[in-house]
Amino acid sequence: MAPAEDAADKIAALQEEVDQLRQALVSHAAVDQAIGVLMAAARLRSQEGWEVLQFVSQHTNIKLREIAQHVLRWAEDGELPDAVRTTLHTAVITTRRERLRSASRSGQGGRGGRRPCSAADSRMGNSVWSGETAEICDCGG
Repeated sequence: MAPAEDAADKIAALQEEVDQLRQALVSHAAVDQAIGVLMAAARLRSQEGWEVLQFVSQHTNIKLREIAQHVLRWAEDGELPDAVRTTLHTAVITTRRERLRSASRSGQGGRGGRRPCSAADSRMGNSVWSGETAEICDCGG
C-alpha cells in the first residue's frame, strides 16, 4: 500500500473514532440529565435513576439514549410515548417499593416525608408520568 493511501486510511479511521466519541459524549450528557430528571421528579437516587433507564430500555427495546431523550422531552412538554410511560411508571414504582422494603428491613423507617397515598390516587393512577400530581404514587404495597 502506498504511504499516501495508508495515511488516508488512518485519517478516515481517526475521523470515524472522533465522530463516535462525539456521539458518546452527547448521549452521556442526555443520560445524565435524564437521571437528574428522575431524581427530581420521582425522588430516586442517582443509581436508581440509571437502573430505571436501563430497565425501560430493555423492556421497550429502545436504545438507552433514546429513552433518556424521551425523559428530557417529558420534562419540557409533559409528553411520553405510551409504552415508555407505562414501563417507566412500573420501573419507578418497583424501585421505590424496593427501597422502602430495604429501609424497613434495615430499620431505617418509612416513607421519608412523602405524602400518604389515598384510595383515589390508587384508583385514578395518579403519577408524575401522567402529569396528575407532582410525585409518584406507590399505592398498593
